[in-house]
Amino acid sequence: MTASAPAPDPRRWRALSVMLMGQFAALLDVSVTNVALPSIGRSTGAGASELQWIVTGYVLAFALVPVIGGRLGDQRGRRRIFTIAVLGFVIASAAVGLAPNAGLLIAARVVQGLFGGMMGPQVSGFIQNAFPAWERGRAFGRLGLTVGAGTALGPVIAGLLIAAGGPEIGWRLVFFINVPVGIAAVLLARRWVPADEPSSTASGRRVDVLGAILLGAGVLCLLFPIVETGQSGGPLTLLLLLPAAGFLFALVRHEARLTKADAGPLLDLRLFRVRSFVTGVVFAVVFFCSNTGIPLVLALYYQNGLGFTALQSGLGVTAYAIGSVVGAPVAGRFVSRVGRPLLVGAVAVFTSVTIVLGLLVQVGAEATDPAGVILRLCVPLFVLGIAGGAIVTPNQTLTLADVDPRRGGVAGGVVQTAQRVGSSIGQTVLGTAFVLAVAGAAGSAGAGSPAKDPATFADALTLALAVSVVFSASAILLSAIEVRRHRNG
Repeated sequence: MTASAPAPDPRRWRALSVMLMGQFAALLDVSVTNVALPSIGRSTGAGASELQWIVTGYVLAFALVPVIGGRLGDQRGRRRIFTIAVLGFVIASAAVGLAPNAGLLIAARVVQGLFGGMMGPQVSGFIQNAFPAWERGRAFGRLGLTVGAGTALGPVIAGLLIAAGGPEIGWRLVFFINVPVGIAAVLLARRWVPADEPSSTASGRRVDVLGAILLGAGVLCLLFPIVETGQSGGPLTLLLLLPAAGFLFALVRHEARLTKADAGPLLDLRLFRVRSFVTGVVFAVVFFCSNTGIPLVLALYYQNGLGFTALQSGLGVTAYAIGSVVGAPVAGRFVSRVGRPLLVGAVAVFTSVTIVLGLLVQVGAEATDPAGVILRLCVPLFVLGIAGGAIVTPNQTLTLADVDPRRGGVAGGVVQTAQRVGSSIGQTVLGTAFVLAVAGAAGSAGAGSPAKDPATFADALTLALAVSVVFSASAILLSAIEVRRHRNG
Protein backbone atom coordinates (compact mmCIF):
# COMPACT_ATOMS: atom_id res chain seq x y z
CA MET A 1 0.00 0.00 0.00
CA THR A 2 1.18 3.53 -0.71
CA ALA A 3 1.04 6.15 1.97
CA SER A 4 -1.75 8.65 1.41
CA ALA A 5 -0.84 12.29 0.98
CA PRO A 6 -1.25 14.42 4.09
CA ALA A 7 -4.55 16.26 4.33
CA PRO A 8 -4.36 19.96 3.40
CA ASP A 9 -4.23 22.39 6.28
CA PRO A 10 -7.84 23.46 7.02
CA ARG A 11 -6.60 27.01 7.66
CA ARG A 12 -5.12 27.38 4.17
CA TRP A 13 -7.84 29.67 2.73
CA ARG A 14 -7.84 31.96 5.76
CA ALA A 15 -4.05 32.02 5.70
CA LEU A 16 -4.04 32.93 2.01
CA SER A 17 -6.50 35.77 2.65
CA VAL A 18 -4.17 37.16 5.31
CA MET A 19 -1.14 37.02 3.04
CA LEU A 20 -3.10 38.68 0.24
CA MET A 21 -3.85 41.62 2.57
CA GLY A 22 -0.16 42.46 2.63
CA GLN A 23 0.24 41.81 -1.08
CA PHE A 24 -2.68 44.14 -1.88
CA ALA A 25 -1.13 47.00 0.10
CA ALA A 26 2.22 46.55 -1.66
CA LEU A 27 0.65 46.50 -5.12
CA LEU A 28 -1.60 49.43 -4.30
CA ASP A 29 1.44 51.58 -3.57
CA VAL A 30 2.75 50.98 -7.08
CA SER A 31 -0.18 52.86 -8.61
CA VAL A 32 -1.43 55.33 -5.98
CA THR A 33 1.57 57.62 -6.15
CA ASN A 34 0.98 58.96 -9.67
CA VAL A 35 -2.29 60.51 -8.52
CA ALA A 36 -0.74 61.84 -5.30
CA LEU A 37 2.35 63.44 -6.90
CA PRO A 38 0.92 66.95 -7.44
CA SER A 39 -0.12 67.17 -3.77
CA ILE A 40 3.24 65.78 -2.64
CA GLY A 41 5.05 68.39 -4.72
CA ARG A 42 3.07 71.28 -3.25
CA SER A 43 3.38 69.97 0.31
CA THR A 44 7.10 69.11 0.35
CA GLY A 45 8.45 71.47 -2.29
CA ALA A 46 9.76 68.53 -4.34
CA GLY A 47 10.96 69.36 -7.84
CA ALA A 48 10.19 67.43 -11.02
CA SER A 49 13.21 65.13 -10.68
CA GLU A 50 12.46 64.38 -7.03
CA LEU A 51 8.82 63.60 -7.83
CA GLN A 52 9.92 61.14 -10.50
CA TRP A 53 12.21 59.41 -8.02
CA ILE A 54 9.35 59.02 -5.54
CA VAL A 55 7.82 56.71 -8.16
CA THR A 56 11.01 55.28 -9.66
CA GLY A 57 12.64 54.47 -6.32
CA TYR A 58 9.70 52.31 -5.27
CA VAL A 59 9.34 50.58 -8.64
CA LEU A 60 13.03 49.70 -8.88
CA ALA A 61 13.27 48.49 -5.27
CA PHE A 62 10.04 46.50 -5.68
CA ALA A 63 11.52 44.73 -8.71
CA LEU A 64 14.94 43.98 -7.19
CA VAL A 65 14.02 41.53 -4.44
CA PRO A 66 11.38 38.95 -5.50
CA VAL A 67 13.90 36.21 -6.34
CA ILE A 68 15.95 36.94 -3.21
CA GLY A 69 12.79 37.03 -1.09
CA GLY A 70 11.58 33.79 -2.63
CA ARG A 71 14.84 32.04 -1.81
CA LEU A 72 14.78 33.31 1.77
CA GLY A 73 11.20 32.04 2.12
CA ASP A 74 12.20 28.61 0.82
CA GLN A 75 15.14 28.55 3.25
CA ARG A 76 13.86 30.20 6.42
CA GLY A 77 10.10 29.69 6.31
CA ARG A 78 7.52 31.76 4.44
CA ARG A 79 5.55 32.92 7.47
CA ARG A 80 8.70 34.32 9.04
CA ILE A 81 9.83 36.19 5.92
CA PHE A 82 6.27 37.38 5.20
CA THR A 83 5.95 38.78 8.73
CA ILE A 84 9.32 40.54 8.50
CA ALA A 85 8.39 41.97 5.09
CA VAL A 86 5.02 43.31 6.29
CA LEU A 87 6.52 44.86 9.43
CA GLY A 88 9.22 46.57 7.36
CA PHE A 89 6.60 47.76 4.88
CA VAL A 90 4.44 49.21 7.69
CA ILE A 91 7.34 51.10 9.27
CA ALA A 92 8.46 52.44 5.88
CA SER A 93 4.88 53.47 5.00
CA ALA A 94 4.62 55.45 8.24
CA ALA A 95 7.98 57.09 7.46
CA VAL A 96 6.71 58.09 4.00
CA GLY A 97 3.56 59.62 5.50
CA LEU A 98 5.57 61.56 8.08
CA ALA A 99 8.39 62.65 5.74
CA PRO A 100 9.02 66.41 6.11
CA ASN A 101 10.95 66.73 2.85
CA ALA A 102 11.47 65.05 -0.49
CA GLY A 103 14.84 63.45 0.34
CA LEU A 104 13.53 61.49 3.32
CA LEU A 105 10.38 60.61 1.41
CA ILE A 106 12.39 59.09 -1.46
CA ALA A 107 14.58 57.10 0.95
CA ALA A 108 11.50 55.77 2.76
CA ARG A 109 9.88 54.83 -0.57
CA VAL A 110 12.93 52.78 -1.55
CA VAL A 111 12.80 50.88 1.75
CA GLN A 112 9.05 50.46 1.33
CA GLY A 113 9.60 48.98 -2.15
CA LEU A 114 12.25 46.53 -0.91
CA PHE A 115 9.96 45.09 1.77
CA GLY A 116 6.93 45.20 -0.54
CA GLY A 117 8.75 43.18 -3.18
CA MET A 118 9.57 40.46 -0.64
CA MET A 119 5.90 39.66 0.05
CA GLY A 120 4.85 38.32 -3.35
CA PRO A 121 7.12 35.24 -3.49
CA GLN A 122 5.90 34.17 -0.05
CA VAL A 123 2.32 34.14 -1.35
CA SER A 124 3.05 32.11 -4.49
CA GLY A 125 5.35 29.77 -2.56
CA PHE A 126 2.65 29.26 0.08
CA ILE A 127 0.12 28.37 -2.62
CA GLN A 128 2.52 25.81 -4.11
CA ASN A 129 3.02 24.12 -0.75
CA ALA A 130 -0.31 24.49 1.06
CA PHE A 131 -2.77 23.70 -1.73
CA PRO A 132 -3.20 20.42 -3.61
CA ALA A 133 -2.81 20.60 -7.38
CA TRP A 134 -6.56 20.66 -8.03
CA GLU A 135 -7.01 23.73 -5.81
CA ARG A 136 -4.08 25.80 -6.98
CA GLY A 137 -5.98 27.34 -9.88
CA ARG A 138 -8.57 28.77 -7.48
CA ALA A 139 -5.85 29.95 -5.08
CA PHE A 140 -3.91 31.65 -7.86
CA GLY A 141 -7.25 33.12 -8.98
CA ARG A 142 -7.44 34.97 -5.68
CA LEU A 143 -3.86 36.12 -6.15
CA GLY A 144 -4.68 37.33 -9.67
CA LEU A 145 -7.71 39.16 -8.30
CA THR A 146 -5.46 40.89 -5.77
CA VAL A 147 -2.91 41.86 -8.43
CA GLY A 148 -5.56 43.30 -10.74
CA ALA A 149 -7.55 45.06 -8.04
CA GLY A 150 -4.48 46.45 -6.25
CA THR A 151 -3.05 47.91 -9.44
CA ALA A 152 -6.29 49.25 -10.90
CA LEU A 153 -7.92 50.56 -7.70
CA GLY A 154 -4.88 52.58 -6.67
CA PRO A 155 -5.86 55.76 -8.55
CA VAL A 156 -9.44 55.56 -7.23
CA ILE A 157 -8.41 55.11 -3.59
CA ALA A 158 -5.78 57.84 -3.87
CA GLY A 159 -8.29 60.23 -5.39
CA LEU A 160 -10.82 59.57 -2.62
CA LEU A 161 -8.27 60.00 0.19
CA ILE A 162 -6.84 63.19 -1.29
CA ALA A 163 -10.36 64.57 -1.72
CA ALA A 164 -11.17 63.68 1.91
CA GLY A 165 -7.93 64.91 3.50
CA GLY A 166 -7.13 67.85 1.28
CA PRO A 167 -3.86 68.59 -0.55
CA GLU A 168 -1.73 68.77 2.63
CA ILE A 169 -2.99 65.72 4.55
CA GLY A 170 -4.66 63.65 1.83
CA TRP A 171 -1.49 62.32 0.22
CA ARG A 172 -0.16 61.29 3.64
CA LEU A 173 -3.34 59.29 4.28
CA VAL A 174 -2.55 57.31 1.12
CA PHE A 175 0.46 55.84 2.95
CA PHE A 176 -0.84 55.86 6.53
CA ILE A 177 -3.65 53.50 5.49
CA ASN A 178 -1.02 50.76 5.12
CA VAL A 179 -0.27 50.86 8.85
CA PRO A 180 -3.50 49.36 10.26
CA VAL A 181 -3.79 46.95 7.33
CA GLY A 182 -0.22 45.74 7.86
CA ILE A 183 -0.56 45.38 11.63
CA ALA A 184 -3.74 43.33 11.15
CA ALA A 185 -1.96 41.12 8.58
CA VAL A 186 0.93 40.44 10.97
CA LEU A 187 -1.34 39.54 13.91
CA LEU A 188 -3.54 37.28 11.80
CA ALA A 189 -0.54 35.67 10.12
CA ARG A 190 0.81 34.62 13.53
CA ARG A 191 -2.53 32.95 14.20
CA TRP A 192 -3.58 31.44 10.87
CA VAL A 193 -0.53 31.07 8.59
CA PRO A 194 1.19 27.75 9.38
CA ALA A 195 4.85 27.84 10.35
CA ASP A 196 6.21 25.80 7.43
CA GLU A 197 9.41 23.82 7.88
CA PRO A 198 12.32 25.42 6.02
CA SER A 199 15.21 23.44 4.61
CA SER A 200 17.52 22.19 7.32
CA THR A 201 20.44 21.12 5.17
CA ALA A 202 23.64 23.14 5.20
CA SER A 203 23.40 24.00 1.52
CA GLY A 204 19.72 24.84 1.86
CA ARG A 205 20.37 27.23 4.73
CA ARG A 206 23.32 29.04 3.15
CA VAL A 207 22.64 32.53 1.79
CA ASP A 208 24.13 33.04 -1.67
CA VAL A 209 25.39 36.58 -1.07
CA LEU A 210 27.36 36.87 -4.32
CA GLY A 211 24.34 35.67 -6.29
CA ALA A 212 22.12 38.24 -4.57
CA ILE A 213 24.60 41.04 -5.39
CA LEU A 214 24.91 39.99 -9.04
CA LEU A 215 21.15 39.63 -9.45
CA GLY A 216 20.41 42.96 -7.76
CA ALA A 217 23.01 44.80 -9.83
CA GLY A 218 21.84 43.15 -13.06
CA VAL A 219 18.14 43.91 -12.52
CA LEU A 220 18.93 47.48 -11.43
CA CYS A 221 21.07 48.15 -14.51
CA LEU A 222 18.36 46.60 -16.69
CA LEU A 223 15.34 48.41 -15.26
CA PHE A 224 16.87 51.80 -14.40
CA PRO A 225 17.41 52.92 -18.01
CA ILE A 226 14.00 51.53 -19.03
CA VAL A 227 12.18 53.43 -16.28
CA GLU A 228 14.22 56.61 -16.69
CA THR A 229 13.84 56.63 -20.49
CA GLY A 230 10.10 56.78 -19.92
CA GLN A 231 10.45 59.73 -17.55
CA SER A 232 13.42 62.11 -17.77
CA GLY A 233 16.45 60.02 -18.63
CA GLY A 234 18.41 60.63 -21.80
CA PRO A 235 19.77 58.08 -24.28
CA LEU A 236 22.99 57.75 -22.24
CA THR A 237 21.10 55.87 -19.53
CA LEU A 238 20.69 53.04 -22.05
CA LEU A 239 24.44 52.42 -21.72
CA LEU A 240 23.62 50.75 -18.40
CA LEU A 241 22.23 47.83 -20.42
CA LEU A 242 25.84 46.83 -21.13
CA PRO A 243 26.85 46.21 -17.50
CA ALA A 244 23.39 44.64 -16.99
CA ALA A 245 24.31 41.98 -19.54
CA GLY A 246 27.66 41.47 -17.80
CA PHE A 247 26.15 41.11 -14.33
CA LEU A 248 23.46 38.69 -15.55
CA PHE A 249 26.02 36.60 -17.47
CA ALA A 250 28.20 36.38 -14.35
CA LEU A 251 25.08 35.45 -12.35
CA VAL A 252 24.28 32.55 -14.69
CA ARG A 253 27.86 31.25 -14.49
CA HIS A 254 27.89 31.53 -10.70
CA GLU A 255 24.47 29.92 -10.25
CA ALA A 256 25.33 27.12 -12.70
CA ARG A 257 28.34 26.23 -10.58
CA LEU A 258 26.32 26.25 -7.34
CA THR A 259 23.45 24.31 -8.95
CA LYS A 260 25.81 21.62 -10.21
CA ALA A 261 27.38 21.29 -6.75
CA ASP A 262 23.94 21.47 -5.06
CA ALA A 263 25.42 24.22 -2.89
CA GLY A 264 22.34 26.34 -2.20
CA PRO A 265 22.12 28.61 -5.29
CA LEU A 266 20.02 31.73 -5.10
CA LEU A 267 18.53 30.92 -8.52
CA ASP A 268 18.32 27.16 -9.07
CA LEU A 269 18.90 26.82 -12.82
CA ARG A 270 17.12 23.45 -12.83
CA LEU A 271 13.94 25.53 -12.94
CA PHE A 272 14.79 26.47 -16.52
CA ARG A 273 14.78 22.83 -17.59
CA VAL A 274 11.00 22.87 -17.06
CA ARG A 275 9.53 23.89 -20.42
CA SER A 276 6.21 25.13 -19.00
CA PHE A 277 8.09 27.36 -16.53
CA VAL A 278 10.24 28.96 -19.24
CA THR A 279 7.21 29.53 -21.48
CA GLY A 280 5.28 31.13 -18.64
CA VAL A 281 8.12 33.47 -17.71
CA VAL A 282 8.56 34.70 -21.30
CA PHE A 283 4.79 35.07 -21.66
CA ALA A 284 4.66 37.14 -18.45
CA VAL A 285 7.20 39.62 -19.84
CA VAL A 286 5.41 39.98 -23.19
CA PHE A 287 1.86 40.25 -21.85
CA PHE A 288 2.73 42.68 -19.05
CA CYS A 289 4.30 44.89 -21.74
CA SER A 290 0.80 45.10 -23.21
CA ASN A 291 -1.30 45.22 -20.07
CA THR A 292 0.11 47.55 -17.44
CA GLY A 293 0.76 50.56 -19.66
CA ILE A 294 -2.94 51.02 -20.50
CA PRO A 295 -4.02 52.54 -17.13
CA LEU A 296 -1.02 54.89 -17.37
CA VAL A 297 -1.88 56.28 -20.81
CA LEU A 298 -5.57 56.48 -19.85
CA ALA A 299 -4.59 58.66 -16.87
CA LEU A 300 -2.50 60.89 -19.16
CA TYR A 301 -5.40 61.17 -21.59
CA TYR A 302 -7.97 61.91 -18.89
CA GLN A 303 -5.96 64.49 -16.98
CA ASN A 304 -3.76 66.13 -19.62
CA GLY A 305 -6.21 65.96 -22.52
CA LEU A 306 -9.67 66.16 -20.94
CA GLY A 307 -8.90 68.05 -17.72
CA PHE A 308 -10.23 65.37 -15.37
CA THR A 309 -9.60 65.68 -11.64
CA ALA A 310 -7.57 62.98 -9.89
CA LEU A 311 -10.78 61.38 -8.63
CA GLN A 312 -12.46 61.47 -12.06
CA SER A 313 -9.34 59.94 -13.59
CA GLY A 314 -9.44 57.15 -11.02
CA LEU A 315 -13.13 56.54 -11.67
CA GLY A 316 -12.32 56.35 -15.37
CA VAL A 317 -10.50 53.03 -14.80
CA THR A 318 -12.92 51.63 -12.20
CA ALA A 319 -14.63 49.42 -14.79
CA TYR A 320 -11.24 47.93 -15.62
CA ALA A 321 -10.61 47.20 -11.94
CA ILE A 322 -14.02 45.56 -11.51
CA GLY A 323 -13.41 43.43 -14.60
CA SER A 324 -10.09 42.23 -13.17
CA VAL A 325 -11.81 41.31 -9.90
CA VAL A 326 -14.38 39.25 -11.85
CA GLY A 327 -12.04 37.62 -14.35
CA ALA A 328 -9.24 36.36 -12.12
CA PRO A 329 -11.15 33.96 -9.82
CA VAL A 330 -13.39 32.68 -12.61
CA ALA A 331 -10.40 31.82 -14.80
CA GLY A 332 -8.72 30.24 -11.77
CA ARG A 333 -11.52 27.69 -11.53
CA PHE A 334 -11.17 26.57 -15.15
CA VAL A 335 -7.43 26.70 -15.82
CA SER A 336 -6.71 23.19 -14.51
CA ARG A 337 -9.25 21.70 -16.92
CA VAL A 338 -8.71 23.91 -19.97
CA GLY A 339 -4.97 24.60 -19.72
CA ARG A 340 -3.08 26.93 -22.03
CA PRO A 341 -5.88 27.23 -24.65
CA LEU A 342 -7.61 29.38 -22.03
CA LEU A 343 -4.72 31.83 -22.32
CA VAL A 344 -4.97 31.91 -26.11
CA GLY A 345 -8.66 32.76 -25.93
CA ALA A 346 -8.25 35.36 -23.18
CA VAL A 347 -5.39 37.15 -24.94
CA ALA A 348 -7.36 37.13 -28.20
CA VAL A 349 -10.26 38.83 -26.39
CA PHE A 350 -7.85 41.31 -24.76
CA THR A 351 -6.35 42.21 -28.14
CA SER A 352 -9.72 42.58 -29.86
CA VAL A 353 -11.18 44.76 -27.09
CA THR A 354 -8.07 46.97 -27.08
CA ILE A 355 -8.75 47.66 -30.77
CA VAL A 356 -12.41 48.43 -30.02
CA LEU A 357 -11.33 50.79 -27.21
CA GLY A 358 -9.10 52.70 -29.63
CA LEU A 359 -11.97 53.03 -32.14
CA LEU A 360 -14.34 54.36 -29.47
CA VAL A 361 -11.75 56.93 -28.41
CA GLN A 362 -11.53 58.11 -32.02
CA VAL A 363 -15.31 58.28 -32.41
CA GLY A 364 -15.56 60.58 -29.38
CA ALA A 365 -12.29 62.43 -29.96
CA GLU A 366 -13.80 65.87 -29.30
CA ALA A 367 -15.87 64.85 -26.24
CA THR A 368 -14.60 66.13 -22.88
CA ASP A 369 -17.55 65.66 -20.52
CA PRO A 370 -16.27 63.35 -17.73
CA ALA A 371 -19.53 61.43 -17.24
CA GLY A 372 -20.04 60.91 -20.97
CA VAL A 373 -16.46 59.77 -21.60
CA ILE A 374 -16.42 57.38 -18.63
CA LEU A 375 -19.77 55.83 -19.63
CA ARG A 376 -18.73 55.42 -23.26
CA LEU A 377 -15.52 53.59 -22.35
CA CYS A 378 -16.72 51.61 -19.33
CA VAL A 379 -17.96 48.51 -21.20
CA PRO A 380 -14.77 47.85 -23.21
CA LEU A 381 -12.66 48.61 -20.12
CA PHE A 382 -14.75 46.16 -18.09
CA VAL A 383 -14.26 43.41 -20.69
CA LEU A 384 -10.58 44.32 -20.95
CA GLY A 385 -10.27 43.88 -17.17
CA ILE A 386 -12.00 40.48 -17.31
CA ALA A 387 -9.62 39.32 -20.04
CA GLY A 388 -6.57 40.66 -18.19
CA GLY A 389 -7.61 38.94 -14.96
CA ALA A 390 -8.22 35.73 -16.90
CA ILE A 391 -4.66 35.86 -18.25
CA VAL A 392 -2.50 36.66 -15.22
CA THR A 393 -4.03 33.94 -13.03
CA PRO A 394 -3.85 31.00 -15.47
CA ASN A 395 -0.34 31.92 -16.53
CA GLN A 396 0.93 31.84 -12.94
CA THR A 397 -0.84 28.53 -12.34
CA LEU A 398 0.51 26.92 -15.51
CA THR A 399 4.00 28.38 -15.06
CA LEU A 400 4.41 26.86 -11.59
CA ALA A 401 2.41 23.67 -12.21
CA ASP A 402 5.44 21.45 -12.90
CA VAL A 403 7.82 23.18 -10.45
CA ASP A 404 8.99 21.32 -7.35
CA PRO A 405 7.03 22.91 -4.44
CA ARG A 406 10.29 23.11 -2.46
CA ARG A 407 11.44 25.69 -5.01
CA GLY A 408 8.05 27.41 -5.15
CA GLY A 409 9.25 30.62 -3.52
CA VAL A 410 12.18 31.30 -5.83
CA ALA A 411 10.13 30.18 -8.87
CA GLY A 412 7.39 32.63 -7.91
CA GLY A 413 10.06 35.31 -7.48
CA VAL A 414 11.29 34.73 -11.03
CA VAL A 415 7.74 35.06 -12.38
CA GLN A 416 7.21 38.30 -10.48
CA THR A 417 10.53 39.71 -11.67
CA ALA A 418 9.44 38.88 -15.23
CA GLN A 419 6.18 40.72 -14.61
CA ARG A 420 8.02 43.77 -13.25
CA VAL A 421 10.35 43.84 -16.27
CA GLY A 422 7.36 43.60 -18.62
CA SER A 423 5.49 46.29 -16.69
CA SER A 424 8.44 48.67 -16.85
CA ILE A 425 8.93 48.11 -20.57
CA GLY A 426 5.23 48.44 -21.33
CA GLN A 427 4.71 51.60 -19.31
CA THR A 428 7.82 53.15 -20.86
CA VAL A 429 6.99 52.26 -24.45
CA LEU A 430 3.27 53.10 -24.29
CA GLY A 431 3.92 56.25 -22.24
CA THR A 432 6.66 57.40 -24.63
CA ALA A 433 4.41 56.78 -27.65
CA PHE A 434 1.71 58.93 -26.02
CA VAL A 435 4.10 61.75 -25.08
CA LEU A 436 5.73 61.86 -28.52
CA ALA A 437 2.32 61.95 -30.20
CA VAL A 438 1.25 65.05 -28.21
CA ALA A 439 4.59 66.83 -28.45
CA GLY A 440 3.97 70.53 -28.94
CA ALA A 441 0.25 70.32 -28.14
CA ALA A 442 -1.04 72.43 -25.26
CA GLY A 443 -2.37 70.21 -22.48
CA SER A 444 -4.97 70.88 -19.82
CA ALA A 445 -4.35 74.00 -17.74
CA GLY A 446 -5.89 72.33 -14.69
CA ALA A 447 -8.77 70.21 -13.46
CA GLY A 448 -11.99 71.12 -15.23
CA SER A 449 -10.14 72.74 -18.13
CA PRO A 450 -9.78 70.45 -21.18
CA ALA A 451 -6.97 70.87 -23.70
CA LYS A 452 -7.62 73.21 -26.62
CA ASP A 453 -7.30 70.29 -29.03
CA PRO A 454 -8.50 67.13 -27.23
CA ALA A 455 -8.49 65.21 -30.52
CA THR A 456 -4.67 65.30 -30.49
CA PHE A 457 -4.71 63.54 -27.13
CA ALA A 458 -7.26 61.04 -28.45
CA ASP A 459 -4.89 60.27 -31.34
CA ALA A 460 -2.03 59.80 -28.87
CA LEU A 461 -4.08 57.36 -26.78
CA THR A 462 -5.04 55.42 -29.91
CA LEU A 463 -1.38 55.16 -30.91
CA ALA A 464 -0.43 53.86 -27.46
CA LEU A 465 -3.24 51.29 -27.64
CA ALA A 466 -1.94 50.17 -31.05
CA VAL A 467 1.45 49.53 -29.46
CA SER A 468 -0.30 47.48 -26.77
CA VAL A 469 -1.94 45.41 -29.52
CA VAL A 470 1.49 44.58 -30.98
CA PHE A 471 2.60 43.19 -27.61
CA SER A 472 -0.61 41.25 -26.96
CA ALA A 473 -0.58 39.78 -30.47
CA SER A 474 2.93 38.51 -29.74
CA ALA A 475 1.59 36.91 -26.56
CA ILE A 476 -1.12 35.15 -28.61
CA LEU A 477 1.53 33.74 -30.94
CA LEU A 478 3.66 32.53 -28.03
CA SER A 479 0.72 30.75 -26.38
CA ALA A 480 -0.50 29.25 -29.64
CA ILE A 481 2.96 27.75 -30.30
CA GLU A 482 2.96 26.20 -26.84
CA VAL A 483 -0.54 24.75 -27.34
CA ARG A 484 0.53 23.21 -30.63
CA ARG A 485 3.63 21.74 -29.01
CA HIS A 486 1.48 20.07 -26.35
CA ARG A 487 -0.88 18.62 -28.96
CA ASN A 488 1.98 17.26 -31.05
CA GLY A 489 3.92 16.02 -28.05
